Amino acid sequence: MCRNIHVLFNFEPCATEDEIRAAALQYVRKISGYVKPSAVNTPAFDRAVDDVARASSALVDSLVTAAPPRSREVELARAHERAARRFGA
Repeated sequence: MCRNIHVLFNFEPCATEDEIRAAALQYVRKISGYVKPSAVNTPAFDRAVDDVARASSALVDSLVTAAPPRSREVELARAHERAARRFGA
């Protein structure tokens, strides 16, 4: 899966519409193979991003968990730690 798409569920504060749209954009880019579609494909590309963002938002809003919300700062620190181990400090 695309490494630029991050988990958006169960964070405090909740994922913003911008974060959900950015994940949708990354997903559509990945499956379409386009970073920037041609003029003729732009409407279909944009429509797909909107549809995926809408579906993702509905999914995140409807999920339920008993786990406490995750901290963005803690997850960011963990990601930096993994990157340091993987690529060296």
